[in-house]
Amino acid sequence: METYPTSFSIKKWAEEDRPREKLLLKGKSTLSDAELIGILIGSGTPTRSAVDLSKEILASVSHNLNSLARMSVHDLKKFKGIGEAKAISIVAALELGRRRKETESLRKPKITSSKDVYEQFRSELLDLLHEEFWLLLLRRNNEVIRKSQISKGGISGTVVDPKMIFKAALDESASAIILVHNHPSGNLQPSQADIQLTRKLKSAGEFLELPILDHLIFTNDGYFSFADESLL
Repeated sequence: METYPTSFSIKKWAEEDRPREKLLLKGKSTLSDAELIGILIGSGTPTRSAVDLSKEILASVSHNLNSLARMSVHDLKKFKGIGEAKAISIVAALELGRRRKETESLRKPKITSSKDVYEQFRSELLDLLHEEFWLLLLRRNNEVIRKSQISKGGISGTVVDPKMIFKAALDESASAIILVHNHPSGNLQPSQADIQLTRKLKSAGEFLELPILDHLIFTNDGYFSFADESLL
């Protein structure tokens, strides 16, 4: 009687059972740890699939991904079928996962006052000799999503397109917006153009359910807040 290897090449599996095809058809969450590592490995040995090889590696660390992340390229190369390139792929993928986890653990700042806004923009606007217009995009709890530059101009002004402001907010699914621009001259008082633009954007924001919470004029020596001065 003819005998066959206990495990076949992934290429011989039904299409919906191959890791790459399974990810495309059913989504990444349906894949096991071994299948995900199998995608990284790409190929196994003549008698063992990449997934079988991945199962062996996982079994060696009791299926603990944290333990696997501590393995070096040298450690992984001890497994038959794992060369340097495959070992590097596994190590690199797990390092990316570690960095992602580290990034997620950093708390996003929350805005509780106009001073918080001013401090957020010191690195962008301090000592500039030209005018720039920025947005601070917020979640519903006033947590910062990100800062977004809308325009850059000369010493006396910059052109602001309202469509760009609301597009930036909608793209980030923001719940609120704070407007920020600097006055290189050091003048803390808003111009008539500043006041008109703020009113225009506030009205548009109400229609789109994207409230403008404040408009801050930034200078090296201090700031002017439309909200603090009851101009919103």
